[in-house]
Amino acid sequence: MTAAAANGRRIVLASNNAKKLAELQRIVAPLVPGLTVLGLADVEAYPEPAETDPSFAGNALIKARACVEVTGLPALADDSGLCVDALNGMPGVLSARWSGVSGPDKDRANNDLLLSQLGDVPDVRRTARFVCAIALCLPDGTEIVEHGEMAGRILHAPFGGGGFGYDPLFAATGHEVSTAELEVAEKDRISHRGHALTAIAPRIAAALG
Repeated sequence: MTAAAANGRRIVLASNNAKKLAELQRIVAPLVPGLTVLGLADVEAYPEPAETDPSFAGNALIKARACVEVTGLPALADDSGLCVDALNGMPGVLSARWSGVSGPDKDRANNDLLLSQLGDVPDVRRTARFVCAIALCLPDGTEIVEHGEMAGRILHAPFGGGGFGYDPLFAATGHEVSTAELEVAEKDRISHRGHALTAIAPRIAAALG
């Protein structure tokens, strides 16, 4: 019996973000029958590692490796962010820390800073994309990374109460409303994280047997 089989079809998402956990459960669980998705609140507490890599994939691997080392369970971690063409691809891997603000006001501060930086940028140059890297690390040392992207543009003001992060400021290509205004099923279908999770789901199923 493999370590994965001994642990059952359980996997840990190395994140304290409840909305990311819900998103993972919605998208991956139906594609991997019998899968139980745990969050960091469900396992032994440990210091989360610093995200020091300059790439999304590197940071996702840092988080997944730390989780599997502590829990002994297969671990998933994502690193994602917003890459704005007019800002030479920034905030990128710094998206969550762009304003330097932490706590419940972080998203608003990040959005306000981004809007101020793009204040005089015309619509034609407000192109951007969300990027996501999902890393799967197994107790036997196997590491798998999948990527996803969602192209679109930055709006001039936030709209909608759904989603999180920069969602209220981002309209995906082919959509006139922000991703914070989309129905959950539609956002899951087109989002960067949705694409990455859909790509890695069969890899999870194969790894867990």
